[in-house]
Amino acid sequence: MTNPASFKYFRTSPEIIRLAEMLYILFPLSLRNVEDLLHERGIDVSHETVRYWWNRFGPMFASEIRRKRVQQLRAFSKWKWHLDEVFVKVNGKRHYLRRAVDHEGEVLEAVVTKRRNKSATLKFLKKLMNRHGCAEEIVTDRFASYKAAFREMGALEKQKTGRWLNNRVENSHLPFRRRERAMQRFRRMRSLQKFASVHSSVYNHFNQERSRTSRDTFKLTRAAALSEWRQ
Repeated sequence: MTNPASFKYFRTSPEIIRLAEMLYILFPLSLRNVEDLLHERGIDVSHETVRYWWNRFGPMFASEIRRKRVQQLRAFSKWKWHLDEVFVKVNGKRHYLRRAVDHEGEVLEAVVTKRRNKSATLKFLKKLMNRHGCAEEIVTDRFASYKAAFREMGALEKQKTGRWLNNRVENSHLPFRRRERAMQRFRRMRSLQKFASVHSSVYNHFNQERSRTSRDTFKLTRAAALSEWRQ
């Protein structure tokens, strides 16, 4: 996936770096857990090395995955979007992690904001639509800032609300919540935004919707995703 020149000055092989990145981003493991797992496989690296790899290569891997998937799903993902946000504490202060997913559960965008008002919602919607176009139907909760933002954009007829209509996006928060507990919260808003963006892209790549396919199909798609990651 990544240009070989990116690994030019690293003594560790790209395969080991990709393995460490996958373990840390995809599974609810701490840096020291990844260090122990690599040690069991005969790879002696420090957890600080894994942290450096994450900061260096995580956004790079995520941007490549995102670029490919946006090109593939731009037309397919315009039927219905689901929007929601969760509270995240950063140094004791409340922030909002906003997430948009399509009808298949593909995470389209993850943005961290300090407020939950109309201006923050407008900024999130404009970023989402600039990258993915405009959906035919957008499901949200009944919070007033969504209605005010859609009214200002002239797209109030696209908004749909309902008691259980937004379960798709609410369930998409669960993998991030598991990672948040393993990382013992976040200390900066910038690191939260960085991790949320990278985590959603990598999770999209490996998420195969196993409950909706047969076992044989799931194994084929899982092997294809892992093969593409290693390349």
